[in-house]
Amino acid sequence: MTTKKTLQIAINSIPGIGKDLSLDLGKEWFARWRAEDPNLEFSGAAITGSAHLARHGRDILVRGHLSGRLGLICGRCLEGFSTPVETDFDLLLMPGPQDLGPEDEELSAADLDLDFYSGEVVDLESILREQIILMLPLKPLCAETCKGLCPRCGANLNRETCNCTVQQGDSPLAGLAKLKV
Repeated sequence: MTTKKTLQIAINSIPGIGKDLSLDLGKEWFARWRAEDPNLEFSGAAITGSAHLARHGRDILVRGHLSGRLGLICGRCLEGFSTPVETDFDLLLMPGPQDLGPEDEELSAADLDLDFYSGEVVDLESILREQIILMLPLKPLCAETCKGLCPRCGANLNRETCNCTVQQGDSPLAGLAKLKV
């Protein structure tokens, strides 16, 4: 099943003063993304924002702001939670594609705000997807004080205390306690 991307901006439609876009990335937009990539690490997203596209010769500067909420799974207790997200981004698009040689594979700090476009259309949808992925925390936590799951019985230690007993020799590092320094 092929779905049509909605944020394809024709380069010749960008006037000299630039083009402002209002963004409302709701349930339908994220449902289409999830259909294309079922392994997304978030759900229940609602993001709004704005973008400004400006032409500078053949280069295009994309400046934007995104904010909203993402539904994530806690890395400790595996419970779902909603978290606010917000980001500003600047990206310079240059005509491409460029064939990269082995010496060009490592990115410099200046290259992080640079991308390429091909043809006569800017794919703003892929840019927004990239920015949303960059907003995701490396290890999502429902709270800094999250106690996680009991490694023995799997009880959510935020909601209940388990009756598991910890025996002295159970730890893989228990042998280190006998060392004298």
